[in-house]
Amino acid sequence: MIDTLVQSALQTGWLSVESEGLLRQVIAMRSFHTTDMTAIERLYDAVHQGLVKREACGTSEVLPLPKLDCSTLQPK
Repeated sequence: MIDTLVQSALQTGWLSVESEGLLRQVIAMRSFHTTDMTAIERLYDAVHQGLVKREACGTSEVLPLPKLDCSTLQPK
């Protein structure tokens, strides 16, 4: 699911409010694969570089990425 959301944002240049909410929920619940972090990081980099804009605020401002200790994540 994360890869699909990220690919959609990268292709359209927009991160929808709904997609951002889903990403935040998945991250908060830690219900993702450790390899999904690569996709999330690509999305955050694209937002930071202005390649993807956030529908939520209409800017390229960087999303707050929660600090994750990848060593504690369990692969799904």
